[in-house]
Amino acid sequence: MIWTIKITLLGGAYATSQWVRVFEMDAATDQESLHYLIQRTIGFDDDHLYDFFVARTPRSRGLIGLDGEGDAFCEKTLAGLFPLPKDRKLFYYFDYGDSWVFQVARTRKAPFNPRPGTHYPHLIEKIGENPDQYGKCQEDCEEDEDEDKDAGDGESTGAPDSTT
Repeated sequence: MIWTIKITLLGGAYATSQWVRVFEMDAATDQESLHYLIQRTIGFDDDHLYDFFVARTPRSRGLIGLDGEGDAFCEKTLAGLFPLPKDRKLFYYFDYGDSWVFQVARTRKAPFNPRPGTHYPHLIEKIGENPDQYGKCQEDCEEDEDEDKDAGDGESTGAPDSTT
């Protein structure tokens, strides 16, 4: 069955505006595939740890991790996760330093059989532009590093310059 899934960026180090993507996707989609879909869609490098968890809010104490280590939510597919317990939401957390947090929700749209000729997951709604994963500092820092490399031969003896 095909479900409609809404992914909403709730926050992150360089999140400055609203970001929402809505997909039609197979209910058998696993968490790893969902992780890679979010990464590709938002344009992030896949170079940090991530986690999925269920809680009332992203900062709730009573969160339920989805790492599959004996918890009640060890099913790794969307169909195994939804419906969620009452008053709980599914969250995706990426990069423990910059703390990118997304809510993953199943919409109320009725599930349907795959449409011939449609490849899933299929993006059906896009709100907002992709944020910069590393912020403006990433570009500035790279330029500073390039300037430092160009400024000398890369070797330093620690002695004062004797060209006077």
